[in-house]
Amino acid sequence: MADSLPSLPCICATLRRGSRTLTQLYDEALRPVGLRATQFTVLQALSLTGEVSQGELGRLLAMDSTTLTRTLEIMGQHGWIAKRRGQDRREWRMRLSKHGETRLKRALPHWQKVQRRLRTKLGNELSDSLLKLTDKLTSAVTELQQQHKEKLL
Repeated sequence: MADSLPSLPCICATLRRGSRTLTQLYDEALRPVGLRATQFTVLQALSLTGEVSQGELGRLLAMDSTTLTRTLEIMGQHGWIAKRRGQDRREWRMRLSKHGETRLKRALPHWQKVQRRLRTKLGNELSDSLLKLTDKLTSAVTELQQQHKEKLL
């Protein structure tokens, strides 16, 4: 079926289409544990980083502030993250709560299953290449955005 999709001439449109289908696949896999793919990603990132500022988390995930704030607010209401004021009272420091650790552990087998399914479908070489390419793309776009901001100053 994927072969029947028309090629799009725009990198952004093609990646957004792929991102939407991936998100739907992960959302479906994580639904039994009451998580969305975006929430799982935040839990996983906090598990890897420990306590970080909201700004650092946003940079790590390349998420805009509004979307991240909304996601963190919902996750905080569920008790999955703990936050405290940083040294600068405008800063919030985030970490995984005990309840968040439990939720992440419950979700990991579901995530691992969809990861294995994708690796099987794509093959290990293409899967690894895709991860590397996506990291390079993110770095390149981030650099272009920074250059654009500097020109405006």
